[in-house]
Amino acid sequence: MAEIAAQPFPFAFKPRTMALIVIDMQRDFAEPGGFGASLGNDVSRVVAIVPTVKRLIEGFRAAGLPVIHTMECHRPDLSDLPSAKRDRGNPSIRIGDAGPMGRVLIAGEPGTAILDELAPLPGEIVIEKPGKGAFYATSFGEDLRKLGAEQLVFAGVTTEVCVQTTMREANDRGYDCLLAEDATESYFPEFKAAAIAMIRAQGAIVGWTATTDQVLEGIANA
Repeated sequence: MAEIAAQPFPFAFKPRTMALIVIDMQRDFAEPGGFGASLGNDVSRVVAIVPTVKRLIEGFRAAGLPVIHTMECHRPDLSDLPSAKRDRGNPSIRIGDAGPMGRVLIAGEPGTAILDELAPLPGEIVIEKPGKGAFYATSFGEDLRKLGAEQLVFAGVTTEVCVQTTMREANDRGYDCLLAEDATESYFPEFKAAAIAMIRAQGAIVGWTATTDQVLEGIANA
C-alpha cells in the first residue's frame, strides 16, 4: 500500500486501484452568462481552480491512472428533470430554458460542455448525470467496477453539493474517498469550509482531504 499525506490521517491506496473523479467542470457553472451566474453567483471562484484541476488530471494521466468526468445535464424532453429541481426558487432562467449558451443543463448544448481546458481525452469515461450524485440513474457504479477502482480522488464543483453528494454515495458503497481541497470550489467560501470539515470529521467519516501537491506526490512515490 502507498500513502498520501492527508487529513485526518494518511490515505492508504493501492497504486493501480485509484481513479480521479472530476465533478461537473462545465461552462454553465464557470462562465459569465451560464446557469451559475444567472443564480447570482460569483463564477470567478470556479474559474480560479481550473489550473489546479488541470494539473491533477494531467498527473493522473501521466501515471496511467483513470480519469472520469461527470456532467450534470438532462434529456431535451426534460423527462428526467423532476419539478422539485426545476421549479425551486426564482431564478432568471431555469433548467431547460434557452440561455446565452443554449438550453440550460441540457445534454449536447454548448453551456453543458466541460471546459475546454479540462476536456476529456478520447477513451476517458464521461458520466451524464441527472442528479447531484454521480451514482443516481447512471452507469457510474458499473464503470468503477469494470476499472477495478477501490480508492477515488475527487475534484470539481460544487464542494458541498455534487462533490460531497457523490463522495457520500461512494463511501456508502465501500470506496475510500479523498477530496483534493484546492481542486474543488463552492460559490460560498463558508460552504466549502463546512463541507471539508464534515467530510474528514470523526476519523474520515466520509473521506480524507489533501492538497493537489500531496496527491500528486503520493502517486509519484507509489
